[in-house]
Amino acid sequence: MDILDILRAALQQALGPQAIVFALAAIGLNIHFGYTGLLNFGQAGFVAVGAYGLAVSVVTFGAPFWLGVVMAMVAPLVLAVILGVPTLRLRADYLAIVTIAAAEVLRFVFGAVETKDIFGGSNGLNGYARPFQEANPYSSGIDLGIVAFGRNDLWSLTVGWILVGLCCLLVWALMRSPWGRVLRSIREDEDAVRSLGKNVFAYKMQALALGGVIGGLGGMFLALKQASVVPSDYSTLMTFYAFAALLLGGAARVMGPVIGAILFWFLIAGLGSFFSQSAGDGGWIPTVIMSDTQASLIRYIVLGLAIMLLMIFRPQGIFGDRREIAIDGR
Repeated sequence: MDILDILRAALQQALGPQAIVFALAAIGLNIHFGYTGLLNFGQAGFVAVGAYGLAVSVVTFGAPFWLGVVMAMVAPLVLAVILGVPTLRLRADYLAIVTIAAAEVLRFVFGAVETKDIFGGSNGLNGYARPFQEANPYSSGIDLGIVAFGRNDLWSLTVGWILVGLCCLLVWALMRSPWGRVLRSIREDEDAVRSLGKNVFAYKMQALALGGVIGGLGGMFLALKQASVVPSDYSTLMTFYAFAALLLGGAARVMGPVIGAILFWFLIAGLGSFFSQSAGDGGWIPTVIMSDTQASLIRYIVLGLAIMLLMIFRPQGIFGDRREIAIDGR
């Protein structure tokens, strides 16, 4: 077993594009769930409309690249209004049901044969990322020994981590403003906030929209990195991975989603490499106990058990505060 290979694989994923996408998605969920108490189980839908907002604008309608970037932020905003208007005046579970349903409906619409002329069907869309690739200022990649990234990956990582940093700075500033304090109050006692004359519905809508737009930025980044959008990339699994990252790092903490996403992908990749090397003919785990095929799946079991134990013994996450995980279930 090569420990260096395991560490290299783990760090490659922990610092790579996947961690950036889920960090942005989790930052959006942090505004929804961590600060406002909104149960959004359809963050994948916001990520998807961000990605398709860019791709459809440029490829299908021939819009300039900059306008596609604008649409990648406008589309999640529109989705938040559509989902929020009928649900945010009701109990929290209605929003959860509507968002997870909407995310699945969008995924099927994007992949449907009937909408292939617009969204590209199951094959998706490509051919929109050239301006982003041509803006790459790097002449070569980087090799630090333990991790290495090619020229295109280095450019994507630079843009991606800058986006993450700017979003964290925005959340930090907003949550220390009067607006952010109202959101925390809504999470704790919505009726008390309403009795003080605050428009709770408007604040919830603003939080849903802001978190959705940040999730849409994650979708835009994923679309630029892959240079293609495919409906299968935006399943509900994306939402639950983002929630896992948020809970791992700690809800209602500015850096909690970012650290959680890094740790999540570090563990996923590290455990995958560890079990792949340990199982089979060349490993120390006999084939009768674990085959090569099972080795790639056992990492999810181990990580799932670890998160379960974390929720039992430290439900606020690694860096969270127990008082910051309340859910308004009324």
